[in-house]
Amino acid sequence: MKKKSILKNYWTLYQPFLKFIGAFLFSYILLTFLYQWYLSGNENNQLDGITRLVASHVERVLQVCESNSAVEYQQNTKITIMIHQREVARIIEGCNAISVIILFVSFVIAFAGRLRTTLLFLIGGSVLIYLLNVIRIAVLSLLLYRFPAYEHLLHGVIFPLFIYGVVFILWFVWVNYFSTYAKKSTSK
Repeated sequence: MKKKSILKNYWTLYQPFLKFIGAFLFSYILLTFLYQWYLSGNENNQLDGITRLVASHVERVLQVCESNSAVEYQQNTKITIMIHQREVARIIEGCNAISVIILFVSFVIAFAGRLRTTLLFLIGGSVLIYLLNVIRIAVLSLLLYRFPAYEHLLHGVIFPLFIYGVVFILWFVWVNYFSTYAKKSTSK
C-alpha cells in the first residue's frame, strides 16, 4: 500500500515533465516518420520537392546579391550553387531545414497553448525558419565564394549556431508568453 502511495506521489510530482516528454516524443517521431515516408516517394536518388523549392528560393536571393550566380540541377540528383562559374556549395536534402522545423514543431506541441495561438505560432515560426534557412544558404554561399578556407567554421559552426539560435529564441518566446505554462506561471 505504501509503495503505491510513493509511486502516486512521484507521478503527481513529475506529471508535467512526463506529459511534456510524451507529447514531444510522440509528435517528433510521428513527424519524422511522415517526413521519411514523403522522402521514400523519391526514386533513384531523386531530390525531393522541398529541397528543389529551397534551391529555387536560394537562387532568387543570390540573384539579388550577386548577378553572376546560378543554381544548377544535375539530373535532378544534385543541386550545385555556382558563383562566377565556380562551384561554391551543394544543396542536399538535409539543407531544407525540415528536420529543424520538425524539432521546433514538436517542442511547441509539447508546451501547447490555446489551439489557435499554437497553430499560428507553429505556422509563423516554421515560415520564419524556412525563410532564414534560405537566406542562410545564400549568405553561406557568398561567404564560401569569398572565403573558401573558412568552410568548416562557416558551415559547421556559425550557420548552425545561427539557425538553432533562432529556434531557441522562438522556443523561449513560446514558453514564456504563449504556452499554457506561461499562463500558469504568471497567475501565481
